[in-house]
Amino acid sequence: MIRSLYWTNAGPPRENLSLTELRAVIESGAGLLWLDLVDEEPAAFEPLLRDVFRFHPLPIEDALRELHIAKLDDWEDYIYLVMHALHLDSSLESAVQLRELDIFVGPHYMVTHHESEIAPLEHVWSALRAEERTPPLRPTRFLHHLLDTLVSSHMPVVEQLDDNIALVEETVFARPDTPALEQILRLKRAIQALLRALEPQLEVLDRLARDPFTVLAAEDRVYLRDTYYRAARLVNLATSMRDQAWGALDIYLSAVNNRMNVIIKTLTIITTVFMPLSFVTSFYGMNFFAPVSDLHAWTATPVFVATLVAMSIIPIVMYLWMRRQRWL
Repeated sequence: MIRSLYWTNAGPPRENLSLTELRAVIESGAGLLWLDLVDEEPAAFEPLLRDVFRFHPLPIEDALRELHIAKLDDWEDYIYLVMHALHLDSSLESAVQLRELDIFVGPHYMVTHHESEIAPLEHVWSALRAEERTPPLRPTRFLHHLLDTLVSSHMPVVEQLDDNIALVEETVFARPDTPALEQILRLKRAIQALLRALEPQLEVLDRLARDPFTVLAAEDRVYLRDTYYRAARLVNLATSMRDQAWGALDIYLSAVNNRMNVIIKTLTIITTVFMPLSFVTSFYGMNFFAPVSDLHAWTATPVFVATLVAMSIIPIVMYLWMRRQRWL
């Protein structure tokens, strides 16, 4: 699908210009054009980008294929940048999904290309389309509006991951089992994917805010700088969440080790308590006295009672001694 909005100094924007009208607009250099290319085969867009806008073959090739990394190229007469919208599955079964957005910005036009619907772009498109007043006819302002909305759309993803970290930490403290470990690992992968998406975008926004570009108005750079600071805050939050995820993993390992130590300690105490009892019963269970002489005294009732008393007292004494040593 090819759609367009074209503003002049008079009235609301014109929509969906024909190919002939697009050529006339580009050649005249008047007004401001936003051309959006959505979900078509590369062969449908390539002649338009090459013949009408006269873009270099390299950015055309990059725009018509998935790059999965944000970038910014300066071609003097126009700039080409790649940004990404983010989507995160609530179950965290898959990592952060990237939806690429290619943007060409010239002196009086902006061309966007994406293979699927991008909610921030649709929001900006609808807002500008419904705007009754004529916006500033500078592509920098349109670019700022689009990038600012795109960066703002990342915040729900960051907040969702932050909420998941809090839940994971509670789970680890309550029950550090295998599902908790799997949840931590999924969360770590999601945060790493988030940082891989945000950090290159931060570099692009930094260049837009600081480097001079022919097609961008210097007085509008302050708006792009504001967007850069918002993106930097998201990167800082994502970095902090990555540290929290590592901390949750350390807590899980510590909890598992502590639980194992408690189990070993319990089994050791049980073994230690029953060791003297096993010795006594084993001693009286042997028959090597019988062939030697008459040893009825060993099997007399007082000896039997004394043995039972000793077997009852020994565990109690050992328990009290372990309590005094603070082993229990």
